Amino acid sequence: MKLILLGAPGAGKGTVAKQLTQLDGSVQISTGDILRGAVQAGTELGKQAEAYMKAGDLVPDELIMGIMEKRLQEPDCARGFLLDGFPRTIPQAEQLTELLNKLGIKLDMAVNIDVPRDVILDRLTTRRTCSNAACQAIYNVKSNPPKQEGICDKCGSPVVQREDETEEAISHRLETYNEKTAPLIGFYDKAGLLVTVNATSSEAVIDAIKAKLNR
Repeated sequence: MKLILLGAPGAGKGTVAKQLTQLDGSVQISTGDILRGAVQAGTELGKQAEAYMKAGDLVPDELIMGIMEKRLQEPDCARGFLLDGFPRTIPQAEQLTELLNKLGIKLDMAVNIDVPRDVILDRLTTRRTCSNAACQAIYNVKSNPPKQEGICDKCGSPVVQREDETEEAISHRLETYNEKTAPLIGFYDKAGLLVTVNATSSEAVIDAIKAKLNR
């Protein structure tokens, strides 16, 4: 399957993507993970992106499109891919359409995961992430805490609250999303690719996607 997952920060795109990869071997492509890895590794791209990410702003398109063109041509994408958190703006969506046409790739759908704001705020302010760039396991202090407080179950590294997951940063991210990313819903609706799912559980979202793919 070749999907775009849309939805505000904390809507559950990453969780849904991880579960979908197990269905048919499609790969999850998260620009956030790629960028955070670059920041951690101190690469040139990472240094350029870090200042934008710390402020909760969007990383410039030329940085992102370069990453995407390279990533979509890697062998593991041949079985399918799930774009998680990309595109984020109409210009990115237009450039992605051009890029996919150039690479001869056809999208199956763009899935909009619609979750209430209060649920998102609660999810993100209680989220914790493994500080090891190679692991980045995600926990939640309420619903899924690590067995030992502050320590990752998988690799033993410290578990931290990311700088962009404080309440102030999340409010800024949601404003940025509403202003720049929400218009993508109309873009993909017009293209005949949009499926909107109003659900707070990843299982409900996956069932809706499977139903659409099987039609």
